[in-house]
Amino acid sequence: MISKEAVKRGYNRGNYTVGAPTQPAWAPETPAPAERASLAFAATPVPEAVLAQLRDASDEVITDQAGVIHGTRDWWARTMVAETSGEPAVIDAVIVKVSTEEQVQGVMRIASEHGIPVTVSAGRSNVTGAALPLAGGIVLDVCGLDKLVSWDEQSQIVEVEAGMFGDLFEEMIQRDFGMTMGHWPSSYAISTVGGWVACRGAGQLSTRYGKIEDMVVGLDVVLASGEKVTLGGTARAAVGPDLMQLFIGSEGVLGVITRIRFKLERLPDYGRAIAYGFDSFSDGLEACRLIMQEGATPGALRLYDALESGLQFDEPERHVLLIADEGPQGLVDAGMAIAEDVCRRIGGAELDSDAIFERWLDTRYLTGKSAEGFKKSPGFVADTLEMIGRWRDLPAIYDEVVEALQQVPGTLAGSAHQSHAYVDSACLYFSLRGEVAVEDRADWYQAAWDAANAVIIRHGATLSHHHGVGLLRARFMEPSLQGGFEVLQTVKRALDPQGILNPGKLGLAR
Repeated sequence: MISKEAVKRGYNRGNYTVGAPTQPAWAPETPAPAERASLAFAATPVPEAVLAQLRDASDEVITDQAGVIHGTRDWWARTMVAETSGEPAVIDAVIVKVSTEEQVQGVMRIASEHGIPVTVSAGRSNVTGAALPLAGGIVLDVCGLDKLVSWDEQSQIVEVEAGMFGDLFEEMIQRDFGMTMGHWPSSYAISTVGGWVACRGAGQLSTRYGKIEDMVVGLDVVLASGEKVTLGGTARAAVGPDLMQLFIGSEGVLGVITRIRFKLERLPDYGRAIAYGFDSFSDGLEACRLIMQEGATPGALRLYDALESGLQFDEPERHVLLIADEGPQGLVDAGMAIAEDVCRRIGGAELDSDAIFERWLDTRYLTGKSAEGFKKSPGFVADTLEMIGRWRDLPAIYDEVVEALQQVPGTLAGSAHQSHAYVDSACLYFSLRGEVAVEDRADWYQAAWDAANAVIIRHGATLSHHHGVGLLRARFMEPSLQGGFEVLQTVKRALDPQGILNPGKLGLAR
């Protein structure tokens, strides 16, 4: 089975602190000297009189520079490059910790009155710089919003506060209700349920259970003014546009998510896994396409190119496709029959399914690959890029992105796997690795991302499937959304006329 094994293995956290943000492996014990903040806007200071108001309205306010750097550090590769170059991204901000919805409202009223920027922060597992408070001001730490509020057994809907960490949430609903979210991102032990929603995330079994936007049925959101709104209520409705979806994926630029209503799934009691090897990545993609379009929806449908197959499964001559599913036995077996038939028709060779599945379970929660390389070579930089496009375009996108990465001086390798599949499209998850002089790391990083994004935009594909935008993709938002970008700007101006919520993210001007 998948979920029960995933829980068992997922709780082997290594150096993670249960229910608290975790510092990346590269993070120094003492922050580097804050000579300048090369990623930052002109920072907005918080006056002493306002600090007094914030202390009265919250649980704690942190103002010392070392504490702020430590409490805002994320997992973005560019943050690592900046801080290990003596240029921490965050130096002029204060952290305000809250534990109630009323406190969130109070802080937002203070910020609105004084025009002070607010950046919401929780697990800080993001890899795009989405939670870096580059305009200074207030960092609103919502990890204290960590309570399970209610459980509707008949409707299978749970209400939970946004700051609860994902592993604790999953453990609780399995133990107390016999349910699962089915949401298993690689970061699930170091991320919060509110972060999942704010960044429109995806779990590793999204083909079975859906992405996070498919799991949310309701939200409570505090707006820039401090007003709270309640949105959603049922999974399907026809009462105008779905306003709830404005805030799913909004990365804190439109409001502060405080409570979420999720629909849950019953714990599975049956599961299977199979694996096949293909001669080319395009053949493997064709197998994935046909499996989806012939009606199967396996929890995991993951195709690795030859480079990643060699590293992950010791299969360097093949492009490995892992197919795993869980649920009612009849449903699982029917889907697996479709998958096996398709793989054989495309010319796939059956592999040792148990060994490949076990290897995948053992490694799928590993994080910090860039940090591990940095320990060996200070000039090493690594990152991952995920996008989604039509099946029609994916073979060319794969070839062209890998080739474009190889053309960037200093690139060690570019590789990919197909990680999330749908009837019409799929997500390709690229790995970027380079080694250059320490002072050239930022330039290589920018050049590698520019090269890959140029291919994606040229093919009319979507820049991100589940990591979001943050700072990393901000300048590509307008060409990607085209006319829709002005709509987003209009919504931002209407809900946050002072531009105080998470300035600079999603490509929006402050």
